[in-house]
Amino acid sequence: MGRYDSPRVLLPLLLLVVVVSSGVLVVGGGAAEGSAARGGGGGGAENYYSKLSGIIIPGFASTQLRAWSVLDCPYSPFDFNPLDSVWLDTTKLFSAVNCWLKCMMLDPYNQTDHPDCKSRPEVGLSAITELDPGYITGPLSSVWKEWLKWCVEFGIEANAIIAVPYDWRLSGSMLEERDLYFHRLKLTFEIALKLRGGPSLVFAHSMGNNVFRYFLEWLKLEIAPKYYTQWLDDHILAYFAVGAPLLGATDSVRATLSGVTFGLPVGEGTSRLMYNSFGSSLWLMPFSKYCKADNIYSRHFFEGRGGQQHTLHCDEMEFRSNYSGWPTDIINIEVPTHQGIDAYPTITEVAENLTASMECGKPTLLSFSAREVSDGTFFKAIEEYDPDSKRLTYQLEKYYQGDPVLNPLTPWDRPPLKNIFCIYGIDSKTEVGYYFAPSGKPYPDNWIITDVIYEYEGTLLSRSGNSVAGNPGASSGDGTVSYNSLSWCKTWLGPKVNITRAPQVLKWVSNSYWLSMMDLTCK
Repeated sequence: MGRYDSPRVLLPLLLLVVVVSSGVLVVGGGAAEGSAARGGGGGGAENYYSKLSGIIIPGFASTQLRAWSVLDCPYSPFDFNPLDSVWLDTTKLFSAVNCWLKCMMLDPYNQTDHPDCKSRPEVGLSAITELDPGYITGPLSSVWKEWLKWCVEFGIEANAIIAVPYDWRLSGSMLEERDLYFHRLKLTFEIALKLRGGPSLVFAHSMGNNVFRYFLEWLKLEIAPKYYTQWLDDHILAYFAVGAPLLGATDSVRATLSGVTFGLPVGEGTSRLMYNSFGSSLWLMPFSKYCKADNIYSRHFFEGRGGQQHTLHCDEMEFRSNYSGWPTDIINIEVPTHQGIDAYPTITEVAENLTASMECGKPTLLSFSAREVSDGTFFKAIEEYDPDSKRLTYQLEKYYQGDPVLNPLTPWDRPPLKNIFCIYGIDSKTEVGYYFAPSGKPYPDNWIITDVIYEYEGTLLSRSGNSVAGNPGASSGDGTVSYNSLSWCKTWLGPKVNITRAPQVLKWVSNSYWLSMMDLTCK
């Protein structure tokens, strides 16, 4: 399981189950108490809340994937057959890593499966409880299992909790194009209302918040404008945004350039190859809080002209201030002074070029802000030094800047929902910037991290001990997502707000949590 989706992030959701059963928000066993989204005391409120459903949208890498192919794996006692577990089966990963990669990786340009193997997401609650069920592997890969156990202990009915797993490797537009995911999500809300008689509570975790945002924008194309808000009021009572990377996460930069192993027994280079084949790899990229995109979906759908891109409009603060609203520059990267390195060099060519470059002069250090990462400036700047850059630029332009619904790499305005609970950890040491340099090795191990910039309790620190220039926030993030990204929902605050800080209550929870309850009408 990756750094994006640690089980400890789910603790607030366990405590918020009481919203369903009693209509009262209780945090940390009585550390805070606030009004429920609706209802009052007495049997009327109890009857109302008994009609609610909980719909879970999991985060990145938090849904099981199963094979839909027959794949013979040479030199291994394990093959892949239909419905065999792919994400995650550590036994097959250990014994047949090349076969496993065929079932995991996608074509970076068109997001199709490998010719020899395809995988599809599991369905139902079992898809999100444990990624690799087993006596040893189960607890290590548990995601929503403990939360579901709490639901049972609180007396929640089996048909009141609905999981909506998805193929987390795909971008928003491909989720709809290949799997009709958002059509099926809409039907899920409507069936829940029909079955239970009341609206739903949406629990979105990590990248699941990005998916939910896309759904709300996609829904505008499916429902007449005069019925859009009414549909939301009828079907969604409250939205719980848990650990939401509302302005992106710097961890995705590390995964893109040097690889993140997700705790698996694979090399960082192998992990990078796999991660960059996913269309979703850019969905968590950090972006500027000052830049918004125009909407092209009306022209795309009603005038029948595809292939257009969202035009980015940046506030003057983007150019007057530094770092695009982030604590510091996201990427600082050394590139050879002398260009001309082939995009696919051999080990000998890499060594010769780097040696010549270092002998003739110091490498050039380039710095890139969040805006320059999300608008493609960074990838274009290193195209000559990295073969993945062209592929990532293509994905960025096709699946994000040219998305027919919205450019997800832009700030999210408050969604027109009645109640929003924004829940996130704070005061943990969190990565906010990186220094990269050529490693002297061939692709995909051609970059190494030479330094890391952290935010911690209102200050910026570097792994090397060097001084760091920047604009640290009032607090630090949750250990994965920075504070400015997690707390972006504070810009949604209105006249009726309750902000509560809940202390940790279990040993395995290292963070405190902020809860923001907003009961607003759409602006």
